[in-house]
Amino acid sequence: MPRFSIIVPSHGVAGRLGQALDSVLAQSFGDFELIPVCDAPGSPASDVAARHAERDSRVAPVHAPPSAGLAGARNAGMRAATGTYLLFLDGDDVLVPGALAALDARLTETGQVDVLHFEHERAPWWEGEPTNPAAPVLAKTPDGAFAPDRAPHLTGVRLPAWSSAWRRAFVAERRLTFPDGHFTDIGWGGLAMLSARRVAVLRSVVVRHLVRRQGSRLNRPGEHHAELLDQAGLVLERAAELGLSAERSGPLFDQLFAAVLKTAAHPRRLPPDRRAFFRRTSDHRAPGRRAFFRRASALYRRHRPAGHRPPGGSLGVQHRLLAAGSYAAFATLRGTHRAVTRAVAAVPRPRGLRTRLLYRMHLRRPLDPHLAVYCAYWGRGYACNPAAIHARARELAPHIRSVFLVEAGREHTLPDDVEYAVIGSRRYWEVLARATYLVNNANFAEGVVKRPGSVHLQTQHGTPLKTMGVDQSTYSVVAAATGSFTKLLGRVDRWDYNLSSNPHSTRVWERAFPGSYEHLEYGYPRNDVYCTATADDVARIRAELGIPQGRTAVLYAPTHRDHHTGFEPGLDLEAFCEAAGEDVVVLLRAHYFYDRGSRRAGGRVIDVTAHRSSEEVCLAADALITDYSSIMFDYANLDRPIVVYADDWDVYRETRGVCFDLPAEPPGPVARTPDELARVFRDGSYADAESAALRARFRERFCAFDDGRAAERVVRRVLLGEPPAALPPVIPLAERVPAPAAAATLVRS
Repeated sequence: MPRFSIIVPSHGVAGRLGQALDSVLAQSFGDFELIPVCDAPGSPASDVAARHAERDSRVAPVHAPPSAGLAGARNAGMRAATGTYLLFLDGDDVLVPGALAALDARLTETGQVDVLHFEHERAPWWEGEPTNPAAPVLAKTPDGAFAPDRAPHLTGVRLPAWSSAWRRAFVAERRLTFPDGHFTDIGWGGLAMLSARRVAVLRSVVVRHLVRRQGSRLNRPGEHHAELLDQAGLVLERAAELGLSAERSGPLFDQLFAAVLKTAAHPRRLPPDRRAFFRRTSDHRAPGRRAFFRRASALYRRHRPAGHRPPGGSLGVQHRLLAAGSYAAFATLRGTHRAVTRAVAAVPRPRGLRTRLLYRMHLRRPLDPHLAVYCAYWGRGYACNPAAIHARARELAPHIRSVFLVEAGREHTLPDDVEYAVIGSRRYWEVLARATYLVNNANFAEGVVKRPGSVHLQTQHGTPLKTMGVDQSTYSVVAAATGSFTKLLGRVDRWDYNLSSNPHSTRVWERAFPGSYEHLEYGYPRNDVYCTATADDVARIRAELGIPQGRTAVLYAPTHRDHHTGFEPGLDLEAFCEAAGEDVVVLLRAHYFYDRGSRRAGGRVIDVTAHRSSEEVCLAADALITDYSSIMFDYANLDRPIVVYADDWDVYRETRGVCFDLPAEPPGPVARTPDELARVFRDGSYADAESAALRARFRERFCAFDDGRAAERVVRRVLLGEPPAALPPVIPLAERVPAPAAAATLVRS
């Protein structure tokens, strides 16, 4: 009988399976059997396992259909196992050198135990520091073998199955198997620890878990998240049957519902609710957010231990709302913490000792006088004002080397000839430390140091209608998501220049971001194209977007709402097309917070959210419909019709706060219902003389500096150091010639 049976499911990981098997076969301790669990014979993983079996008799492959899932594969491996202890290893993970020898030594020291928990290392596939999430869980446990009552926090639900060794006879006696479905580790670990009588821990790393580039499958959106409640219910029912003591039932309950609440509060794991979905009241497994919350609430109330006290902080508030079944309040709390945070937090502080030391080392080196670093929208890609400045700098200041910062996974969105650094990489921190010029339309990472002699340009990314910066402090929903205003002002203190596209913006920035920087009233470089594009450019872009010839393309660009938890169109676009006229098509562009999501589009609706350039989308559109998005100020430079769809203006004004009364000073007609919106297009009033007059007043106020030469002014002033008097003067509004629209019938001001 071998000491260990090592079971390795392999579905979907054939490319790394050989590495996993080799890590086992290379162990110095050799008393084991290795059981790869493969798909049908002839599959890529099966071929890899067969080759290893030919090389080493300890390799004994078995087969399980992919439809059986991870649980079925592990159960198939257990049925074939003959070892004293079972170990599980994912097919894209590895055993660290000396792992089996360390396990054997620890088991010899403790004597026979039902479960031996050990540490594991999570290693990112890209650059970054590995972590050891099991270490804190195992830290406060007795030194030798112990009964589970002596470590009640060790419930089994916080550790993956491959972070423990399981005595095979114990598993057989208790008839333990992996429960079907996703989150099977929670069910397995919880049930096993409820049955265990003697446990020990090994405080050293045994498994190196290689984090997938796409992240864990369990974290992806989908209906499978309902199965988390299945596993939690399974464990809690068994705990109730055993009459688990209060000392153990409390931690088990808290850990299970920490996982449940993490899923319930996540912005994308659960799909949004739909009316049709709520009619399926008999389907308790339906995946909608509200249904998940209601089912979790029922589970919570049914199994809450007597005398249970919720944890402190935000998690405790979530516990109380779950106990009360208050989904509306929970959804509000969830939205408060998320929308802005997920964008701002996308750029991290330096983490890990090695990264901090590397950054500090580069900070001791002299600034590179010919290095400029650019970033847009927290690394979303080559876009907005930074991209426009970058492009112009390559013409006017070719001696300056330019590096664009981009999130991992978005490198393909950059033009082929643009040098870049991936956010969080070593090179990222090196260029941030050494660049003389730093250009951003948001803010650089919290840990970035403002070096003497460096020049920080804040370009902004829109004209403000909503409150910004410290002005948000009186609006509770937004203020909670913004975080520390002290830290915000610390970031503002790094700015040397702040770009403005009109006098209104200058005033708002001065109030919202108080600092010692210099205002550059030069216009937005990204808007230069509205004065330089030609009719051929417009035709080309429309063809790329798939706009049929002869159709009126209406761009629908709603803004983000802080009191919503995801993208909600707010308008039935197909119905609008039908009511507005047979020649109307809609270009849907959601806010950039939702540019990774997918939306239903088809028929006369073209989803252009993921298109690389909002400026090109605007050039293609014959008219704009928006609610309160800053895109209206940019689009006004084209002098094309704009319609404001203000169906919830009062709610938006009260929850977000605004800088001026948009319905009183609009760029065109204001509609408050879908019928009103369709009517202004059907009768042509969206483009009549009255609409043009409203737009003319709006343009005078908000298009003061956008004349097609903003990028040139920025490059000459900031990168080349030319005095303000030497810069190209702003062309008066009446003398500008905007790019032509495709539709020739539009009325101009």
